[in-house]
Amino acid sequence: MIETPWEYAPAPESRDIANLKPSYRMFVDGEFADGGGEPLKSINPATEEVLAEVAGADQSDVDRAVRAARRAFDQTWSTMPGTERAKYLFRIARLIQERGRELAVLETLDNGKPIKESRDSDIPTAAAHFFHHAGWADKLAHAGYGPDPRPLGVAGQVIPWNFPLLMLAWKIAPALACGNTVVLKPAETTPLSALVFAEICQQAGLPPGVVNIVPGAGDIGAALVAHDGVDKVAFTGSTEVGKQIQRTVAGTGKKLTLELGGKAANIVFDDAPLDQAVEGIVNGIFFNQGHVCCAGSRLLVQESIADELLEKLQARVQTLRVGDPLDKNTDVGAINSAEQLAKITELADSGDAEGAQRWTSSCPLPERGFFFSPTVFSDVQQSMRIAREEIFGPVLSVLTFRTPAEAVAKANNTPYGLSAGIWTDKGSRILWAAQQLRAGVVWANTFNRFDPTAPFGGYQESGFGREGGRAGLEAYLDV
Repeated sequence: MIETPWEYAPAPESRDIANLKPSYRMFVDGEFADGGGEPLKSINPATEEVLAEVAGADQSDVDRAVRAARRAFDQTWSTMPGTERAKYLFRIARLIQERGRELAVLETLDNGKPIKESRDSDIPTAAAHFFHHAGWADKLAHAGYGPDPRPLGVAGQVIPWNFPLLMLAWKIAPALACGNTVVLKPAETTPLSALVFAEICQQAGLPPGVVNIVPGAGDIGAALVAHDGVDKVAFTGSTEVGKQIQRTVAGTGKKLTLELGGKAANIVFDDAPLDQAVEGIVNGIFFNQGHVCCAGSRLLVQESIADELLEKLQARVQTLRVGDPLDKNTDVGAINSAEQLAKITELADSGDAEGAQRWTSSCPLPERGFFFSPTVFSDVQQSMRIAREEIFGPVLSVLTFRTPAEAVAKANNTPYGLSAGIWTDKGSRILWAAQQLRAGVVWANTFNRFDPTAPFGGYQESGFGREGGRAGLEAYLDV
């Protein structure tokens, strides 16, 4: 009997659901306003078409937003009982759920990630963060930070383009729950869902100035970080920019949390359930096109099972569908920008030049847009760039080890320390390895599991501070 390949009929989600507007304006002091900076053009990475024009902020807009946030903090938000603040957060969470389909389609258009990821992961988890932190708003005295913890003031927050709405939720929900007000700068390539979130703030009746959204490029983020009226800075993005921010706030007294790059090791021992591990490996590196700071981009496989695992892995990757992010059957969507695609291509080419063995999925790529085929490099050495540098794309480097001690040594041989994965049948080995690994989050027999009740953050060049859970509240309290 000859098996014929299964062909999926197109199942596109309608882009009309996004309610896309031709232009968007920044959000300051409870109102949408024109910005004084250069307008941004938001581009659909899957088609290279301009989606919308977005008003860009300038230095005076940042100043106006910070003053609005200070006024709201002093006069309204910090003095409001936690039970009342919680009501606003609950309303926001419910409105995110109600507008979930609209937000998912908008996020996919603006970012390039598959609609099934926006719909099933990003938007529900964003709502969950607001629900979770709403529950904390009137219980801060019981969080372990003293009997009467106080908010810090105005939080300046800068978020990346890989999870636009989810990163916004990670930042804004705990800040508001703790009684702070916010000025947030979304990434210049993905500002749309943040500005729709501003509409949600209006719908929820949030007092003016509590949340302010100022779109712009890196100079606007730098202006926000350096502003004298900001008491707390939270940044998620590259390690390079994180170091610049740390230099800027040094000596100012501003509280700082940084969630930066990563080069996570995903360790597969010889007693691991291989089929389950393969699914975890695929999720760890190809989820969101590899645009994940905690992506399992270094696969460490015990030597005795390396050939078998690699064969299973290649067969599974071969089934991944690359294409239109709005198609519900798509597994790997578009790279976020031409600049990021060029970086991924350059680093992958360095793997070829340094002698690694490259295997690439034969899935056809769309003729337009920014796409990169899922790629696996074997025979990788620790000195190679693909094993050391964060690629931030759908590229996996495979290394081998013989003993558990060697696995841990190779996993820790990185300046980063954000996450790691362990695959084994032995609970004792999981606990031993987790204690040895220098990583903020260690997953066992799974990968990329996120929950608002669990803190997330890194060590070394992956940053410091935690987001989510009880531990994440500390960054927004004067303790």
